[in-house]
Amino acid sequence: MNNYVKAIFKSRPNRFIANVEINGEETVAHVPNTGRCKELLLDGVTVYLLPSNDPKRKTKYTIHFVENNGVLVSIYSQLANTIVYDAIVNNRIKELSYYNHHSREKTVGNSRIDIHLSNDNGEQCYIEVKGVTLIENGIAKFPDAPTTRGKRHLEELIELKKQGHRAIVFFLIQHPNGDNFEPNWHNDPDFSQTLVKAEKHGVEILVYKTRNTLNKIEVIEKSLKYDLKRKSLK
Repeated sequence: MNNYVKAIFKSRPNRFIANVEINGEETVAHVPNTGRCKELLLDGVTVYLLPSNDPKRKTKYTIHFVENNGVLVSIYSQLANTIVYDAIVNNRIKELSYYNHHSREKTVGNSRIDIHLSNDNGEQCYIEVKGVTLIENGIAKFPDAPTTRGKRHLEELIELKKQGHRAIVFFLIQHPNGDNFEPNWHNDPDFSQTLVKAEKHGVEILVYKTRNTLNKIEVIEKSLKYDLKRKSLK
């Protein structure tokens, strides 16, 4: 079990820093998610921090979990890649179970793809992972803030698919209350439209979610449904 420190979230002066309160004393913590997280990081909510002894760091803590409607939400966006990779290696993702070679941060041209898989037949699969924390009425949505980087990743997957490789964008819902997925047309129509384009070009979309406790985070072994259609705004 990680040595978590329980704290109260107070405010977020910028994307990277949060003011928190530990046993009545205020301090600062790193926010490992560049998304807005406005529906999660509310004044007074309970958060769980990972302490750090690195003297080079400006903050002693990193926010990992946020309590929301009775569940723990992981906002550690970079951890999504590790969670998905470990699930693939341990055969928890049935759609990817027939690859026996696995690697991370594969360099392709001028870019790096999150996960690269291959098998003894020479078949290759490239995967970009997106961690999802925004939930609206049980629907997980990505992104919660505009992401030109995310759009570029989709365009890179389209090119890899055109070259004859398998290409996948993997949405990992890190909020246990998310039951299916939609692109966030309201917050980022460019990314959403590019996701539609990617699917039309043969890029696959996988959606899974995690089960979160302070002891561990694990992928639930069942893919979830998604809907790419743009909804009319009321």
